[in-house]
Amino acid sequence: MERPDDRIASVLRFAAELVAWVATPWALSTYSWPLAVLAVVVLIGLPTVFSTPGDKTQVIIPVLGRVTILLVLLQLAAAVIAAWSAWPGYAAMLGSLLVATTLVTERHRWRWLLSRDRRTG
Repeated sequence: MERPDDRIASVLRFAAELVAWVATPWALSTYSWPLAVLAVVVLIGLPTVFSTPGDKTQVIIPVLGRVTILLVLLQLAAAVIAAWSAWPGYAAMLGSLLVATTLVTERHRWRWLLSRDRRTG
């Protein structure tokens, strides 16, 4: 199976990741600044370190496609939960709409990532 053209999905995914990277520490900062910093390190660091070969040009630690999908779901969940916790309703609604759109556009990439799992075992 050939890697799908996911330029639009990539832009939407990155925008949703930005929501997670901003909203999560914002929401957590009222409880603990160290926890807020840790959340950013986890949300940015895990997908940077762990990636599926063929999905990124540089792979530090290769993982199965399903792990990459779980990392994206972590980002998207953080974006929605933190946005509703930290932001006014209209902003949280826009963030949720972005995440929902991202989920729809990610389908082809996720199918491709899962096909990589079947090849590698």
